[in-house]
Amino acid sequence: MDLPSRPEARAGRRVALAGICASVVLAAMNLVVGVWSQSAAVFATGVEFAGDVLASTVVLFGLVAAAKPPDDNHPYGHGRIETLAAFVVGLVLCAGGAGICWNALQAVGDRHAPPSLGAIMALVVAIAVRAVMSVLKFRVGRRIRSSSLVADAWNDAVDILSAGAALLAVALAVYDSERFLAADHYGAFVVGVVVVVTGLRVLRDASLELMDTMPDPPMMARVRATALDVEGVGGVDKAYARKTGMSYRVDLHIEVDPAMSVAAAHAVAGQVRHRVRADLPWVADVLVHVEPFTAAHAQGPPARDEHMPARAASDSRPGVTTP
Repeated sequence: MDLPSRPEARAGRRVALAGICASVVLAAMNLVVGVWSQSAAVFATGVEFAGDVLASTVVLFGLVAAAKPPDDNHPYGHGRIETLAAFVVGLVLCAGGAGICWNALQAVGDRHAPPSLGAIMALVVAIAVRAVMSVLKFRVGRRIRSSSLVADAWNDAVDILSAGAALLAVALAVYDSERFLAADHYGAFVVGVVVVVTGLRVLRDASLELMDTMPDPPMMARVRATALDVEGVGGVDKAYARKTGMSYRVDLHIEVDPAMSVAAAHAVAGQVRHRVRADLPWVADVLVHVEPFTAAHAQGPPARDEHMPARAASDSRPGVTTP
């Protein structure tokens, strides 16, 4: 069973739905208060939260779509939809942040009444709600290895920083409108800059997954150690992995006694596949390739082997592959 269909994925969808509801409430509150109190920073925060509604909706769609089981056209499942959702979130953040910056700078020289105390209260409430949602999304997203939910959590964390900057700007404008009235607009600009930076970070992380970037070395070390623990495995020549949604698919080249029959070697490969999937819940499936063990490999593969092209000798040796 692939990870997106497990109860953890359902928890991720519930958290994403809660995030949408929170963003709707905060967006409406800050937009209304921003207009009523004539605060550019609060209004910009409301626009940011409105973008969060779209971003969280994309995340929810990605989590639901990624949970679909494999089919004839998608034998590896639909996990990449979840990564694409994270990529879209990054695009939304970058576009929204750029728009906020532009609007804020256009209104820097405007003269108007200073913001009211209601603007400060709206931002305080927004910071409190975002803090709760950020912690919750980080906790669930990292547990289920959801890149889009973690991206949404980063979005919430940045909302705290941007709302804090807006709060400081509004407080200055309220404290001394003659000297610091423009601070409200500069606060809105800071909100936009922070949103753009966050969007770029999310885009980078999603792009690395789409490019099949290898997991961290400790994760691959656990894969190798688990395979080597299976009786009959003399060594692990190569180990690769790529992320699809919330889980990883692993390619292993194991080495067995060259005198072993094809049937016996196939059985060992099956045991390796079963053991890796059972011991490492973040692995969705394993493709095991069997190669003959020789004395030249007794010391194990060099540490840099995971990042090197396959050796010509390995490519020319006979082997058995099991799905």
